Amino acid sequence: MSSRPRGGSGNSDQGSENVSSAPRGEITAQLEPVVREAVSAIGFDLELLDVQQAGRRRLVKVVVDGEEGVGLDEIAEASRVVAAALDEHDHVLAGPYTLEVTSPGIDRPLTAPRHWRRAKFRLVKVRQKDGAEYLARVGRVTDETVQLLVDGQLRDVAHGAVERAVVEVEFRQPPVEELALLERGCQEESE
Repeated sequence: MSSRPRGGSGNSDQGSENVSSAPRGEITAQLEPVVREAVSAIGFDLELLDVQQAGRRRLVKVVVDGEEGVGLDEIAEASRVVAAALDEHDHVLAGPYTLEVTSPGIDRPLTAPRHWRRAKFRLVKVRQKDGAEYLARVGRVTDETVQLLVDGQLRDVAHGAVERAVVEVEFRQPPVEELALLERGCQEESE
């Protein structure tokens, strides 16, 4: 996580008057395409942008993710490009702000196909909309479905059928047999 205070233009009295002038949702909506473009330019996805009032400043929270995850060096790079983009649009924030750039936590729900792709071979806890709950290992992912290994059996589950799914923390290597089954499932699909 990277957090740093940023100054806005104008004096502090003027800045504090303007800080509350625009509604939070409106500011976020105006900045979202700017921040999305900045993080996309360095190869990351914008997961969340949130702008909140924090005393006389605004807190701008940005959550980014990448195909291979995001490390500390990538967070620092994202922080620099987002800060530069926000500084070019400081009239939207209308005063000083604190920028916080971070990556999603391990408990981030898997809500998009790209999240499932990043979780390939990981153990996940799934709750389907029909109420079924189970632990599964992630295999092949398409835009419509995810292949899951559940109790030794491969099953394709539509993304729309999943109510909630999160990665489970494992303290040991996955069983080789499970990975082999998932690899075969991925190869069969590509043939």
